[in-house]
Amino acid sequence: MENLYKKTKDIMRKYNISANKSLGQNFLINEEVVENIVNSSNITEKDLVIEIGPGLGTLTEHLLEKAGKVIAIELDNRMLEILNQRFYQYTNFEIINQDVLKVDLNSIINNEKNYNNFENVKIVANLPYYITTPIVMKLLEEKLDIQSITVMIQKEVAQRLIATPGDKLTGAITYCVYYYAESESIMTVPNSSFIPEPEVESQVIKLNIRKKPPVRIENEELFFRVIKTSFMQRRKTLINSLANGGLVKNKEEFKQVLNKMELDSNVRGETLTIEQFAKITQELS
Repeated sequence: MENLYKKTKDIMRKYNISANKSLGQNFLINEEVVENIVNSSNITEKDLVIEIGPGLGTLTEHLLEKAGKVIAIELDNRMLEILNQRFYQYTNFEIINQDVLKVDLNSIINNEKNYNNFENVKIVANLPYYITTPIVMKLLEEKLDIQSITVMIQKEVAQRLIATPGDKLTGAITYCVYYYAESESIMTVPNSSFIPEPEVESQVIKLNIRKKPPVRIENEELFFRVIKTSFMQRRKTLINSLANGGLVKNKEEFKQVLNKMELDSNVRGETLTIEQFAKITQELS
């Protein structure tokens, strides 16, 4: 850990740089964590890796040794000089200086697969806490041609993302992640693994993209709307939440739907399985 800590401090001193709080930057200084992220990504030279928010290039250095190519998407202009100077000798490195939420990842992936014949595309990232959910949802909802997403995020958010639908940690996003991917926890990361130290622990998780969803849905848009609406007012029953959200017009009729599914009329959305949400969506449509 000393080596990476010293290396990181030297880079920060050389370029007179400190972490940007508004961009949620925390620089990773734990070598074991770096190794775990890279190893659990199972990267080979047949893979294209898209790294989101490379920062000083701590992960990038290891990814470049294993991947066919690494495309780093970095918003902070201050990092460009560092990354370019650190990795100018690598022919398999490219930087995109843009907000990842505005990047057309589909066309990048298609181009790279067509021109360079990469077998798989893998996403690797140490994500800023404040923007974790929008980034993860973009990667999933755009149905990109990717095999896996390995990310380090805030532990509390990680636990919600990879929970089993219906568990006590379930949130609306749990169902979305479960629909698109099979997830696994790789490791918990202590605060002391970063400079500056964040106030909370982090967790490395891996999302393996499913070939097909676990439930068959005819109207995906309605399916996710039902789930989100049922979580908007967690203390309310499912019937009241969906009625308030304009998805249920007649409560008595909907009670019969629940009764047919052998569900209590006072059931809350957070206790339902993904299969039950799929059945409710089917009934509503």
